[in-house]
Amino acid sequence: MVSPVQPSHPQLAVSAVIFRNGKVLLVRRAKSPARGFYSLPGGRVEFGESLHAALHREVDEETALKIEIIGLAGWREVLPGTSGGGHYLIMSFAARWIAREPVLNDEHDDFKWLAPDGLDDLKVTGGLQEVIRSARGLAGA
Repeated sequence: MVSPVQPSHPQLAVSAVIFRNGKVLLVRRAKSPARGFYSLPGGRVEFGESLHAALHREVDEETALKIEIIGLAGWREVLPGTSGGGHYLIMSFAARWIAREPVLNDEHDDFKWLAPDGLDDLKVTGGLQEVIRSARGLAGA
């Protein structure tokens, strides 16, 4: 099996802290990097795509949900070797659930709607709780 070639520069990505009835959506990664960890839906921004357009597209592709973006909740840098992946700058946004129920694509194998302060027993990606706290302030949740 040939390993994929890593880009020689950082990749821009987006993620969404989606609130619904006081709970936040977490998805569990089915593939590396971060396989088995719960995190936020999201992914890479394509060339020429705005951050908001990328977020709507990624959330739709990964969960089928429709969301309303509230605002930027924070960012996180993932360096090579820290999660088994490449170099990413992830812009995380607070969002509200608008419509549809979660239907996961093959990148995820589970989802949970949880209280923002009820993540202690889960294996989560680094920095997740801080981003959720910030998004909670923006969403008034």
